[in-house]
Amino acid sequence: MENRISIRNAVKDFGIVKALNGASLDIKSGEVVLIIGPSGSGKSTLLRSVNRLEVLTEGEIYIDGDSVTDPSSDIRQIREEVGMVFQDFNLFPHLSVLDNITVSPIKVKKEDKASAEQNAMRLLKQVGLEEKAASYPGELSGGQKQRVAIARALAMNPKVMLFDEPTSALDPEMVKEVLDVMQDLAKQGMTMMVVSHEMGFARAAADRVIFMDEGQIVEEGTPSQIFDNAREERTKKFLEHIL
Repeated sequence: MENRISIRNAVKDFGIVKALNGASLDIKSGEVVLIIGPSGSGKSTLLRSVNRLEVLTEGEIYIDGDSVTDPSSDIRQIREEVGMVFQDFNLFPHLSVLDNITVSPIKVKKEDKASAEQNAMRLLKQVGLEEKAASYPGELSGGQKQRVAIARALAMNPKVMLFDEPTSALDPEMVKEVLDVMQDLAKQGMTMMVVSHEMGFARAAADRVIFMDEGQIVEEGTPSQIFDNAREERTKKFLEHIL
């Protein structure tokens, strides 16, 4: 299987702080990779570097062999191919759910309105919210907003989906509805990088778990290898706090 994402010796300096310190990672097409680690370990910086929301100080990132980090790369095209879901939804409050999902396909991809809306309704059905098409974000629960955010990212037909702690802002009873949608995506073969400490999702859907600390990838393996049989002391200490 081809590498969908290749990260080579990623370094990111924020002044004297090294958020990334030589991280390298390959992710195959259709693979689901969960990234865990303490606060400030570089997880979100690594994720955000994949669609150049963070610009690396050193190192290279490729998606399907195309450079993300080359300054001459078309960043708009890269971002069309990489869907991103944040912890705080980022929906447009003045637009309906349907319009939130169709705005980028119509404006960026120049899709006609009818086909964009047809696709949006299909995606809303996929995330279990087709009855909310005419609603506004302010009328939705946190879990519903996050499912709309996932549908919006999918509307651009991305090759890769990035999730940055997608359930951390949600009430506990809403977490499952978002994780169920993510699990369905994994089953459909979507390539996913997920920063999260949701261990149930990790065991159910992740192919690999990456443990990061101090900007480096300390250990990686299957969910059972990492959670039940971690080798590195740093990993074991971290897992004591979250398992």
